[in-house]
Amino acid sequence: MAITRWDPFRDIMSMQDRMNRLFQDYTHGEEAIGTNFVPPVDVYEDQNGITLKLEVPGIDEKDLDVQVENNVLTIHGERKFEKEEKEENFQRIERRYGSFTRSFTLPSTVDTDSVHADYDKGVLKVHLNKRAEAKPKQIKVNIGAGQQKTIEAGKTKAA
Repeated sequence: MAITRWDPFRDIMSMQDRMNRLFQDYTHGEEAIGTNFVPPVDVYEDQNGITLKLEVPGIDEKDLDVQVENNVLTIHGERKFEKEEKEENFQRIERRYGSFTRSFTLPSTVDTDSVHADYDKGVLKVHLNKRAEAKPKQIKVNIGAGQQKTIEAGKTKAA
């Protein structure tokens, strides 16, 4: 008979894994209907502004709400479960239904008065322009006897 060293942390981790599986199995069938979901989002920034793209297929434009308040962009929406009149026995429901809210703290460089949103093919695109003073500026500097150089956001190039 082999002697095994007792590790209390291994027992705790094993019990935690069992509990996670138990709750996962219990809620798996009900999580698709009537609960919140979090749509994936991509955030892009360039010198002119910030763009957010949210994947929200199956949501009507009227069920989307985009607001900016106190430098916080909040996007709220709801994907409603459409109950068909036919009595079909669903074998599997994997799409998520319910409401979501995503909030993003905006940097002070964003002009909150010029926010616009477009919805096309299940993608909500929110564009936030940067303020004019936040955009990079080009400054011409005269050096020596008539040579000019252009300095742009920390880069120097001969003119």
